[in-house]
Amino acid sequence: MLSRRAFLRTSSVLGTALVSVKHAGLEAVVEASNAVAGQAPADVARDEAYWGLVQQQFAIDRTIVNLNSGNHCSHPRVVADAVKRYLDFQNQAPGHYQAQLLGNKETVRRNLAAEFGCDPEELAVTRNASESLQILQNGIDLQAGDEVITTEQDYGRMLTTWDQRMRRHKIAVTRVSFPVPTTADDLYDRMERAITPRTKVLHFCHITNLTGQLFPVQRISRMARARGITSIVDGAHAGAQFPFKLHELECDGYGVSLHKWLLAPFGTGILFVRREQIPKFWPLQAARASADNDIRKFEEIGTQPAALKSAIADALAFHRAIGAERKAARLHYLTMRWANRLRTQPRFQMFSSLKPGETWGLATVGIEGLPAASITSYLWDQHRILVAGISSGPFPGPQFEYQGVRVTPNVYTSIDEVDRFASAMEELAKA
Repeated sequence: MLSRRAFLRTSSVLGTALVSVKHAGLEAVVEASNAVAGQAPADVARDEAYWGLVQQQFAIDRTIVNLNSGNHCSHPRVVADAVKRYLDFQNQAPGHYQAQLLGNKETVRRNLAAEFGCDPEELAVTRNASESLQILQNGIDLQAGDEVITTEQDYGRMLTTWDQRMRRHKIAVTRVSFPVPTTADDLYDRMERAITPRTKVLHFCHITNLTGQLFPVQRISRMARARGITSIVDGAHAGAQFPFKLHELECDGYGVSLHKWLLAPFGTGILFVRREQIPKFWPLQAARASADNDIRKFEEIGTQPAALKSAIADALAFHRAIGAERKAARLHYLTMRWANRLRTQPRFQMFSSLKPGETWGLATVGIEGLPAASITSYLWDQHRILVAGISSGPFPGPQFEYQGVRVTPNVYTSIDEVDRFASAMEELAKA
């Protein structure tokens, strides 16, 4: 965090008005963003005065370094305050006010659809990416012998879901292996080669939770559609980490956890289904036949966390106040700061692409000879740094084996915290 003196030295970039409102929450972020609106996102990414102000909008524990934002992200005060406000409102007369809060969901739906680039009638508000994807996985009609193609590096819960369908409905599930990092062409070719006449579904990540490997979603989705195959994409770690539009991806279904990179309340997500594909999927919980063509059939879960879903609007306002391009540039800058420092040193192994346009706020690094558990324990026990341990296997060959730690900073992460991580890793590698 910048000292007041350092902040004032750099405030000429933002203007004196920003200094006077730096504790004003969302208003301060809006004013700061307006002040740098003419600058390239890559330049703003290096402006510690701007990001120091953003960091002040979070009530987080600065005695630890949280580089595990890929699990749950801390949400800013404006979101925490909104959750409390809506919960207090609902608690006055839950049965009466619940319906009023659920009405807010239509505004949330429209705003999310505008942000992520789809029709509001193609977007359901769910509790997380797992629920969104399981709606599609369990809701598509498959017969014994039909084949689903996914990858070894898809999220464990989604692999478990397909495995259950395999046991229950006698479908076939093929898991494609691939090295990390790899190329878009390699991923496309591996998926295409795996297709057989029995293939009905391609299920893959936009970026993987393990290393942030980026998939060529549009190319694979086009290939699937040309062959009459349904494409389902796991966007748990893509949504709001970097800009994209759902319609441009051309997939049939897409799931996001909003409590990750959008910084929304815990237990919020979205499901996108292309309009013409909505009747194809059964909802996870029963809905009336009259809702077969309605995206809202996927939201039928009984009593809903209406307060949490209403507060998504505040998270989206905070995200827009920063700006998707500026946010992505900052995440890339933070990642490259530690990655460039470590990747040329002995023993360090990078398992993520560091090319522009292929990495933002998620990358995985290992230390030769050290298991992931040893690295995570050392970082926490000795330095109070939180990261996620990542192990790959088993794969069919040694070229596919890796283990290390996944590093996921966020807009509330300071340069000092990233540097502390890099120093701790250098210390461990030399031990």
